[in-house]
Parts: sequence; C-alpha cells; structure tokens
Amino acid sequence: MLDFPRWKIWAITLTILAGTIFALPNLLSERQLAELPDWLPRQQLNLGLDLRGGSHILLEADPADIAKARLETLEEVVRTELRQADGGAIGFRDLSTREGAISFTVRDTADIDRAVETMRAMSRPVGQLTAQRDLDVSVMDGTRVVVRPTAAGIAAETDAAMVQAVEVIRRRIDELGTREPTIIRQGDTRIVVQVPGLQDPDALKALIGKTARLEFRLVNLEADPAMVAEGRAPPGSQILPNADGGVIVVQRRALITGDQLVDSQPTFQDGMPVVSFRFDSVGGRRFAKATQENVGRPFAIVLDGQVISAPRINEPILGGSGIISGNFTTQSANELAILLRSGKLPVALKVIEERTVGPDLGADSIRAGAIASALATLLVAAYMIVTYGRFGIYSVAALVLNAVIIMGVMSVLGATLTLPGIAGFVLTIGAAVDANVLINERIREELRKGRAIIGSIETGYREASRTIFDANVTNTIAAVIMFWFGSGPIKGFAVVLTIGIVTSVFTAVTVTRLMVSFWVRRSRPQTLVL
Repeated sequence: MLDFPRWKIWAITLTILAGTIFALPNLLSERQLAELPDWLPRQQLNLGLDLRGGSHILLEADPADIAKARLETLEEVVRTELRQADGGAIGFRDLSTREGAISFTVRDTADIDRAVETMRAMSRPVGQLTAQRDLDVSVMDGTRVVVRPTAAGIAAETDAAMVQAVEVIRRRIDELGTREPTIIRQGDTRIVVQVPGLQDPDALKALIGKTARLEFRLVNLEADPAMVAEGRAPPGSQILPNADGGVIVVQRRALITGDQLVDSQPTFQDGMPVVSFRFDSVGGRRFAKATQENVGRPFAIVLDGQVISAPRINEPILGGSGIISGNFTTQSANELAILLRSGKLPVALKVIEERTVGPDLGADSIRAGAIASALATLLVAAYMIVTYGRFGIYSVAALVLNAVIIMGVMSVLGATLTLPGIAGFVLTIGAAVDANVLINERIREELRKGRAIIGSIETGYREASRTIFDANVTNTIAAVIMFWFGSGPIKGFAVVLTIGIVTSVFTAVTVTRLMVSFWVRRSRPQTLVL
C-alpha cells in the first residue's frame, strides 16, 4: 500500500498541479486575468443569481395556443395533401376549423376512402413505445371528413414546443453577452429564466417575451374601405395593425416566413437605423421568386401579427437578402436583429412572475459563506492536528488541496456556484476529514494490537478505504438523484457535493497515503504516536 510506482507519483502530482492552476484565476481580478499569457486558463467560477444578483422571470405557455397553432398548420397541410393526393387531386369544399378539429366535405363520394387514407397517412405515432397517433380521422354524414389532433398528439406537440422555446430563449440571452444564464423547464408549460448580473428585467422581458414570427405577405389593395372600417376583411385576407397606429389589409397566406433566415444585423441606411437580413439558399430562391412575380405591388413585413413596414417591390430581389426599415431606434433595431437571428418562439409565453435580486444580498451571502467555510476549515484543522499530530497535519494539507481542486474542477466545467453550492462545499470538508478519521483510527487500532508501524499503516489504509468507498458510493447516488429530479438550487448543491465526494476521496486516501509514504521512507520511524 505504501509502494508508489513513479508513474503514479507523477499522475497524482500533475492532478494536484492542474487543479491548482485552474483554481488560481478565481483569486485574480479582471485586469490581472487580462495580463495572463494566452496559454494559461482564465475560466472563473460563475456566481449564481443568489450570489451575484440579477433577474428572475417565470414564463408560462398556454396549451390552447399550441393547439390553435397546430390546427392552423394542419389546415394548410390538409389543403395541400388533398390537392396532391396519389391518383389525382381530391375535390373538396367547406374546409373549416371548429371545435378543435378540421373538417371538409368531399365533392365526389367515390373519393371518400381515398380522402380518409390520405388524411391517415399524415398521422404519426406518438412516442416509440405506444400505439397512439397524433391525429384521429373520422367520417360524418357520409361525405364529411373530420381530422382531429389527439390528446397525446397535443401533449407531444406541447413538449416539443417547450423544448424548442428553451433553446430559442437561450440563444436570445446569449446574444446579450451575459454569463451563465439558468434556463430550465418547470413542469410541462413553464420556463424559469435567471440571468445573473442583469438588473433590468424589463429589457429581459422585452427580448424573450416576443414570439418573433416574421412573415412577408402581399397587401390587398382591393379591400373595400367600408368593410375594413367595420373590421371585416375579404376572403383570404386579414386586417392587421400597422406600426403607425392604423390598420392594413394583407393576404392571409404568407409569401415566405422567417424560418429560412440565417442572419440579421442592425445597420444604417440614409442615416437611419434599419435591420438587414439574409436567407439561406432555399429561402433566397423563394424570396426571389415571390418578388419576381409581384413587382410593383406592396408587400407587408409582419412581425408577431403587426405590420412594421410595407414597402413596394420595385424590382426582383435576387440576392437572398434585404432591408427592414421602419421607425427604429438604434436599440430597437438591435433588439429586432437579435430576435430574428435567434428564431421565432414556437409558442407565445407570458410572464407570470418576475423579481430582481440585488448584488448587495449576494455580497452578504458570499461573505457569510466565506466566513462559514473558513471557520469550519479552521476548527476542523485544529481538531485534526491536536488529535492526530503529524497525521492530522497531512489531513489538513489534504483538506486544503481538496478545496483547491474543487474550485479548479468547477472552473473547468463552467459550473455556477450558488448559496446551496457553498453549503455543499462546506459539507465536503466534513466528508473529507471523516475519511481521514476512519483511516487514522484504524491505524491506531492496528498499533494497539502490536503490529509494526508500516504494517499498521498499510492495514489501516487498506481496510478503511473499503468503508470510505462504500460510504461515498451511497452519497454519490443520493447526489445524482438530487441532480436528476431537482432543479435550481438543489442541482447546484448536488453538483458541488458530487465533485466534492470524488475529490475528497482522492485527497483523503490517495494524497495522504503518498505523504505518509514519503515520510516513512525518509524517516524510518521506530515508534508512532497516534
């Protein structure tokens, strides 16, 4: 047990050295970090919302909106599938959406079976282990086909929409340049957003609360002003609010949407802030075709159901890029560019809770946590030295190395330190010392039996290590369960606890054994007082 091959000594030494190097940036200021050579690590621990302060927002999606959006998409798909059905187009009429379903009447009764099969071919299985489908197709009155999304299909659509919403929100916040935001789902339809260091929740709400659905639609120039004044739009058209406070009639069907956008940047045109955009190859071709076919006609640029600009197509736009102009300020142009770059939210989210945590509270928490950690370390160190002498000093050295390596590992992983994380950090101090207590007490027991010093030390480490490993395996299982099922602060506690368990076993068992091995080889002690 006390024989260490040279490779193992180097491995332990390099591990300690790496942990120290990665932990050092946490002791340096931003100016000192900037002066470090490029090859040295600069990653620091990220402080959570409870330590650094910032904004907390709870968002919620309405499942009814998801179901409505699903029906709107399905309506267009049904129309297209009937027109492109195998064996020729299927004639239909009275296609409508009501009571959560889409229905239409087949003109020729001979096409009923083909229409039903076409609709059922659109249905997809929900999950891999169930026989449930996302659509239910039935026939009413002999000629009317009803396509209804199933409850399982809506649930799957909601889950997919929430997963996509989390990623869209993350991209938008990343564009702000903030560090380590916490964006997690809470339940089926809620998302928690925490941005440390951001003290302006209104700006955060303005950025992440917009759906950012961009559409390009033709303006209906033939709409009757009297009908529009009464709030009635011609068939196939829709009345939308304009940016100047008025209304404008546009075609319901979009020429192209913002789904194919690959870039969007704020810029200036004639000294005024505008937003430039660029489509991918598919979107560029569709945009070019749409503008070629409608030269001389005005088209509306619609964002989240509001017309922000309605320029006239003077010539085909063939380059796959364009400019969105309007009454933008520099800030609003930048916000719109961020929204378009990050993509549209698949569902509208409303803010149901918001709060701002001041940095003063975080500073007090850091101070209290530092005092608690230092006091715990000093008291434990004093007890170990008084109780176990030289072996207590080795335990204290391992304790310090354990704290350093924990900071280094968390810095490398980019983990966020929260107040519960500090509690987990303090808890690992006790766990690390507990392992050394087991080892030292077992060595004492072997010495009382009259065993030789080296034999006592070897037996003490070997036998105690089994108990230490067994105990820490159960602790690790508990930490993993907390991380898996917990959220927010509980996850922060579980992360620090898991890292601390691994590093404490390494320092308390392996590192102290190496120290004892060096001492025994150098001093050849004849007696051991422990």
